[in-house]
Amino acid sequence: MEEEEGGAPGAEDRAQSDNEHAAAQAEIDRLRAEASDERNRAEIAIAEAARLGAELAAASDAAAAFEADIASIRSMLDEADKRAVAGTARYRDLAVRNEPALPPDMITGDTIDAVDASIVAARELAGRVRSHIEEQTQAARIPAGAPDRRAPDVSAMTPEQKIRYGLAQRA
Repeated sequence: MEEEEGGAPGAEDRAQSDNEHAAAQAEIDRLRAEASDERNRAEIAIAEAARLGAELAAASDAAAAFEADIASIRSMLDEADKRAVAGTARYRDLAVRNEPALPPDMITGDTIDAVDASIVAARELAGRVRSHIEEQTQAARIPAGAPDRRAPDVSAMTPEQKIRYGLAQRA
C-alpha cells in the first residue's frame, strides 16, 4: 500500500507542477507582452520628445530672430525720434525767423503740433499787445497843425475863470 500512496502523490505533484509551469509560462507571456507594449510606448515617447525638441529649437530660433528684429526696430525708432526732434527744432527756428514780430521765447514745443500751437498763442498775444498800443496811441494823439483859433466858450466858465482868461488875453 505504501507504493500506491507513494505513486499517487508523484502524479499529483507532476500535475501541480505542470499547472504551476503553465501559470508561470502564462505570466511570462503576459509580462513579455506588457514589456513589448511599454517598449512601444517608450519608443513613441522618445519620438515625440525628439519632435518636440525640434519644435523647441525652431521656436528658439524664431524667438532669437524676433528679438533681433525688435532690436532693429528699436534702433530705427530711436533714429526716427532723433530726426523728429531735429526737424522740430529747425521748424521752430524757421518760424522765429519768418515772424520777427513774435517773441521767440514764446515759440516752444517738442513736436511740430506743439510749436504750431505756441505760434498761434504768440500771434494772439502779439495782436492783443498791438491793439493795446494802438488804443493808447490814439488816446494820447495830439492833432497835427494849429490849434483852434476860435475863442473859448466863456458861458460855461466860472467868474474866476473868466477873469483869468481876460487877464491872459491882455498880456
